Amino acid sequence: MKILLHICCAPCLIYPLEKLRSGGFEARGVFYNPNIHGAAEYAARRQCLESYSASRGLEVEYPAYAPEEFFGGVQNGALTPQRCVSCWSLRMNYTARLARTSGIGVFSTTLLVSPYQDHALLRAAAERAAEEEKVDFYYADFRPGFRQARRQAGETGLYLQKYCGCIYSETERYFSKGKVVKDAGDR
Repeated sequence: MKILLHICCAPCLIYPLEKLRSGGFEARGVFYNPNIHGAAEYAARRQCLESYSASRGLEVEYPAYAPEEFFGGVQNGALTPQRCVSCWSLRMNYTARLARTSGIGVFSTTLLVSPYQDHALLRAAAERAAEEEKVDFYYADFRPGFRQARRQAGETGLYLQKYCGCIYSETERYFSKGKVVKDAGDR
């Protein structure tokens, strides 16, 4: 059975791809992540995925990088979980629509491998997208493979990012470590 897999990054692809293939799925990927901030980070993640997916024989579609779609689609940007739900909805809607227009009746996402994602909210967003596009969403809890995949990614030299991708998560990560940005007047 064919499945369209939304891919957030190469390290998060490792375990879901293995599980899907061992389960009889023929996967095709899409790297639609307008949330990734900034362009250099996006390029690093894409380049890593291009290399990794080629080594695994996985066809991946790369829509144009369009961060304005993220900013236009995220309501109350600084507030979680609302911004995350808006971001997931944006990406799941795109993936579900692409699945339908490509004649693939089912889709899933590598976001389901992360222990940092709220599975209930992510799943609800994906199921709404599936219903709207008249395709199926395949839910699987891929989290048991997260640590193993991260270890494998590190051992093989894959780029390991330190935040989900959006400017808000990058800022939260930075400030949660007690780092302070000085005002221009403090120089």
